[in-house]
Amino acid sequence: MGVSLCATPALAQSGGAATLPAAQSLPDELARALKNKQPLIVMVSLDGCVFCRQARQSHLSPMQKTGTVIVQVDMRQNQPVLDFAGKLTTHDQLTRQWKISITPTLLFFGPGGKEVAERMEGAYLPDFYGPYLEERIVQGRKAI
Repeated sequence: MGVSLCATPALAQSGGAATLPAAQSLPDELARALKNKQPLIVMVSLDGCVFCRQARQSHLSPMQKTGTVIVQVDMRQNQPVLDFAGKLTTHDQLTRQWKISITPTLLFFGPGGKEVAERMEGAYLPDFYGPYLEERIVQGRKAI
């Protein structure tokens, strides 16, 4: 089960942190994922969240580098993005629309921009994060 955890500035570390591409066009990013018969993984992050950094560095960035389509939406950021309906919105508005209150949160989207696996909310014990993530990806693939 996830834990509600957001890093305090004292816990945040910078420098050399793994990054993920920022979501720009969810319809395009979803199409790329579905072409590979995978769900689109969206990580909702918060600036300074140490648990977000750990998830990116240990799991998500390596997966993204091997071809898994993963994008990041930044809570409290006004960066523009096209939502699944093709309408211009912001990262922060998406997090509110999706009712996200905990970071990191991973969402798994399939056809039509529908969630196809249970969300991963908050931090998990490091030894279990990978298996829970893989379980969600398998669940998402079955729904595609």
